[in-house]
Amino acid sequence: MRSDTTIPVCLLKTLLLRQRAFLLVLRDVTRELASITFAILFPLVFAGFMAPQLAAQALPSDEIKPVPLLSGGVGFITTIDGGDPHLGPIVSPVILLPLGKRWLFEARGNFESDLVQVPGENGFHGTVAKSVDYAQLDFVVNRYVTLTAGRFLTPFNIYNERLYPVWIRDLQTDPLILPIGIGPSNASNGGMVRGGFQAHPSFDVNYAVYFSALTTTTAIDSSRLVGGRAGIFVPKTRLEFGGSFQYSLQDEHSSSFGFYAVWEPYALPLEVRGEYARSIQGSGYWGEADYRLSQLPFWRKQMRHTQAVARMQQFFVSASSADSLYPSNMKMFEFGLNYYFIDGFRAASSYGRQFSVDGNSNLWTVGLTYRFVIPLGHAGRN
Repeated sequence: MRSDTTIPVCLLKTLLLRQRAFLLVLRDVTRELASITFAILFPLVFAGFMAPQLAAQALPSDEIKPVPLLSGGVGFITTIDGGDPHLGPIVSPVILLPLGKRWLFEARGNFESDLVQVPGENGFHGTVAKSVDYAQLDFVVNRYVTLTAGRFLTPFNIYNERLYPVWIRDLQTDPLILPIGIGPSNASNGGMVRGGFQAHPSFDVNYAVYFSALTTTTAIDSSRLVGGRAGIFVPKTRLEFGGSFQYSLQDEHSSSFGFYAVWEPYALPLEVRGEYARSIQGSGYWGEADYRLSQLPFWRKQMRHTQAVARMQQFFVSASSADSLYPSNMKMFEFGLNYYFIDGFRAASSYGRQFSVDGNSNLWTVGLTYRFVIPLGHAGRN
């Protein structure tokens, strides 16, 4: 007589077939990840390890010992968008933790709020949004190659990595095309190889190649993609230009690309920069110039702490829109004035006008930003 606990032969075969199918899918996914990672990392890592005179890159015995740093910035920005006031307190702490001479752990958190007036209630109300901008471990192979693992800022064009923090940006509003290439979280979870080298006596080349895995946790979310950026810097003219490319390995499997340029002439306290980006969600550009008023023929002593900024930008929506981008075509012009009380502490203000098929509106901002740096140890010699 057959026991009730005996598994029928047909059910056992079904389970075995499903297990085999799962293993085949897992094998294919593993092979795909391995091939992508190998294709990206191996050539650059091999070139870095085979660079001549590696031993010469070792730090001298009397080099100053690196110490941990607590840095970051705070800001309080008031924005009036189309007549609606918003209060924006923000705190962005940064920790730099050197681990020996070649390893570095760095991380940045972000705590900010968008306080608005609620009908029927007094004052401003809102919640604090918390996020991990990046938390990465860097290994300096040599002067040409640095390996990064963890959560890092997606290196698509330059605004996200170089200009995003509240204490760095000259205008407190984000460019309209900023989400293109970096997504709503601005970061990727995976691995990256980056560095630079002198390709010719008259110019240098910098590069970044990365792979990101899919992460759905809200505070550290990221998309599954692969991409890279390369730039050329000409020291004689202080001109840098380059491009970015990215391919999504999920959903629609689409491509994104962009270009950027930065120019800082020697003769003027001027910086001109801009970006162009395109994806299936939309395309657009922004161009920005800032000028320190230190060369005026009058009030030079008073005006040398003042900076004038202007930005022109435009966004074109496509048929496949994204929540992080504007739902319609938009053009915007902004003009701002910043006053530096001391290095790292400034007052910021700007006025902008938005032009859209949904209606035109004014955008005013005013606020204070402060940058701090606190050593967490004594920088004695080894």
